[in-house]
Amino acid sequence: MSDPSDTAASTDGRRLRAEASRARIVAAMLELVREGFMTPPAEAVAERAGVGLRTVFRLFKDMDSLYREMQIMMLARLAPIAAEPVVGEDWRARLRNLIHRRARLFEELMPLKVAADAQRTRSPYLQRENSNFLRLQREMATSQLPDELKADAALVEMIDLVLSFDAWRRLRLDQAQDFDAAEKIIADLVDRIVAR
Repeated sequence: MSDPSDTAASTDGRRLRAEASRARIVAAMLELVREGFMTPPAEAVAERAGVGLRTVFRLFKDMDSLYREMQIMMLARLAPIAAEPVVGEDWRARLRNLIHRRARLFEELMPLKVAADAQRTRSPYLQRENSNFLRLQREMATSQLPDELKADAALVEMIDLVLSFDAWRRLRLDQAQDFDAAEKIIADLVDRIVAR
C-alpha cells in the first residue's frame, strides 16, 4: 500500500515543475519579443525555455493565457518604476517628472505592447487590456494638471495624445529618435500645449 504522503509529495513536485516550466515559457516569450519576434513560433519559445513543444501547448491552451502571464510578469518588472512618487515643487515640475517616468515605463513595455497590439484583433483579453491601458494613460496624463487646465477639453485631448504610448512608439520606432531625444520632444510639446 502506498503512503499518502508520497502521493502528495509527487503531486506537489509535478505542480512545482509545471509552475517553473510556465515561468520559463513566459520569460522565453518575453525575451523573443524583446529581440524583435512579434509572434514567435511555439517551437522557438519551447527551445528558448528548454521545454518540449508539447509542454508549451499543455501549459498554455491559447495565446490569451500566454499574454495574460506575460502581462503579469511585465507588471512585476514595471512595479518599482510605477510606484515612484511624482515629485516636483509645482504642477509643471511634477508633470515633467511624470513624463520622464512614463518614458522609462513605455521603453520597458514597448516590445510586449507592440507584440500584443499585433495580436489584439484576435484576442478579447488583449482588447480589454488595451482599453484599460488607454484609460490609465489618460488618468495619469492629466493627474498633474491644475483644474483650470483640466477644464479645457481640447487641451486635455492634446496632452493625452502627446503623452500616449502611441506617440512614444512612433518617436522611438518609426522616427528612430533615441530615448533622450524622444523624451525631450514630448516634454517640449507638452510645454507648448500648456503655454498656449
